[in-house]
Amino acid sequence: MNKHKKIVVGLSGGVDSSVAAYLLIEQGFDVIGLFMRNWNDDSVIIDTECPWVEDSNDALIVAQQLGIPFQVIDLSDIYKERIVNYMFKEYEAGRTPNPDVLCNREIKFDIFLETALKLGADYVATGHYCRKDSIVNIEGKVFHRLLAGKDKNKDQSYFLCQLNQYQLQHALFPIGDLQKSEVRAIAAKIGLATASKKDSQGLCFIGKVRLPDFLQQQLKTKEGVVVEISSELSIFKTISYQYDHVAPENLPVLSQSFHYTKDMGKVIGKHKGAHFYTIGQRKGLGIGGYSEPILIIATDAQENIIYVGKGENHPGLNRPALFISNDEIHWIREDLALKNGEKAIFQLRIRYRQPLEKACLYKMPEGLYVVFDRFQRGIAAGQFAAWYKEDELIGSGVIAE
Repeated sequence: MNKHKKIVVGLSGGVDSSVAAYLLIEQGFDVIGLFMRNWNDDSVIIDTECPWVEDSNDALIVAQQLGIPFQVIDLSDIYKERIVNYMFKEYEAGRTPNPDVLCNREIKFDIFLETALKLGADYVATGHYCRKDSIVNIEGKVFHRLLAGKDKNKDQSYFLCQLNQYQLQHALFPIGDLQKSEVRAIAAKIGLATASKKDSQGLCFIGKVRLPDFLQQQLKTKEGVVVEISSELSIFKTISYQYDHVAPENLPVLSQSFHYTKDMGKVIGKHKGAHFYTIGQRKGLGIGGYSEPILIIATDAQENIIYVGKGENHPGLNRPALFISNDEIHWIREDLALKNGEKAIFQLRIRYRQPLEKACLYKMPEGLYVVFDRFQRGIAAGQFAAWYKEDELIGSGVIAE
């Protein structure tokens, strides 16, 4: 029986966490609902996209409908310190951070988890579309596995790619075996207030944010030039390689991003600061009059220059490999960690919803090289690369450049 097991559910005010709480109650758990208040400044939030006040009220209504205790905990100071300041620092350096991954590692499954455990909880539960199970090796050691959600269109395992074994030990994902349509059907059947509520598109527990306004709270505008790079440039010649048979001395060459200079192209406009833009971006530059869209292929925050290319198929958007330094490599399955000189084939993604791509991981003394079976579009420093074996997320790391 589960009646003596206490679960704290992170009620976000959305349908997914609402149904997660309901399912746990149905299974006989003692459930408590907690809402995390992570942000105080509504000036950069798009009001129609459910700011935290509305979400908190919805979470309270759901808790009342389910008959469970509910409270709001204010984590805004810690969120600012660990997530917002991290975002500012990364963007200022010309990198592309993923605050939702950090929010899960640093807030939901760290501060929030510890708060729940202090309340006497055995687990924390969230409305993520992913699954967990546990295995025992031949030495009798237990390993917790993070698995993709059954709904492939909603799978959110990528956002949890930085969790460790301790965090997984105390985590539950009640809706991981369900399709989104099934979750909404359950909510509608029992009359939950969030049954037809739109999914959040914003930052973790904040709401949808105007990113330029958000960044300009701390990062100053700084006018610079936009330089167009021709697709005919000689550096875009085809690189010949076999992804799973790369000589060690060639790994740095394949994985290094190309550094453009102003004299390689022509100036076609100006921008407000290279740190406000990212690779692959096509909106926000205010440059028109071209027969094909203009996309960012590189940014140089130090020189404050943006490099762009014409057309969705510009070769500057694509790279064959990436590098992760030793201090940024994270293995969820520590028992499967590669040793120096070892290599292994995995399926990878570098952003949420990206289809998994085959790649070979090479562990070298200086770090981890990831060489893809085919060129990848929009690889940017600061992104998280996550690697899988079938449905299981094995590890992840921050792209160095």
